[in-house]
Amino acid sequence: MFKQELRSLYKSKRNSLTSNEVEALSLSIANNVLGLEIWDYDNYHIFFPIEKNNEIDTKLIIQAIQGKDKNVILPKLNLAKKTLLNFLLTDSTLLKQNELGIVEPQSGILIDESQIEVVFVPLLSFDKKGHRVGYGGGYYDRFLIKCKPSSIKIGVSFFDPVKEILDVGGTDVRLSFCITPKKVYEFSG
Repeated sequence: MFKQELRSLYKSKRNSLTSNEVEALSLSIANNVLGLEIWDYDNYHIFFPIEKNNEIDTKLIIQAIQGKDKNVILPKLNLAKKTLLNFLLTDSTLLKQNELGIVEPQSGILIDESQIEVVFVPLLSFDKKGHRVGYGGGYYDRFLIKCKPSSIKIGVSFFDPVKEILDVGGTDVRLSFCITPKKVYEFSG
């Protein structure tokens, strides 16, 4: 399938989930994340969910990262440039919802992409090769290309992969893993 078809299909699938299903599936994903061997790093980049879009409740993963005494780094969208700024989450970080419904830091300690070791990547769908379909803005592809090649890129999805995304582009960055409620998918090379 093509990206636009997948966006439409998986937005619809996600919107059909009840709040109880989102909660239960998010908990299963968080538990699967705990089983990954990714906890020797210090800096973990993760997004807050857009709740109106029935996104995975990443707050559970954030709690797990903090529970392991690791640094949580949150994105802030620069809508004009279609880029991300990255801020360390601290007790004094002021969070505010932007016009897209994303809770993000307003200011704080800026973290360079080169310092980020593990990235949790939002997506609508992914395929068996580790390619992903996001909302189509390209924010994460532009961000991931600036991260170290060794950074671990982890997608999170309520749904299993599709066989293949037919219109993968040269700027698309592949995932290292994708975590679903039932399974951890690992992608090599």
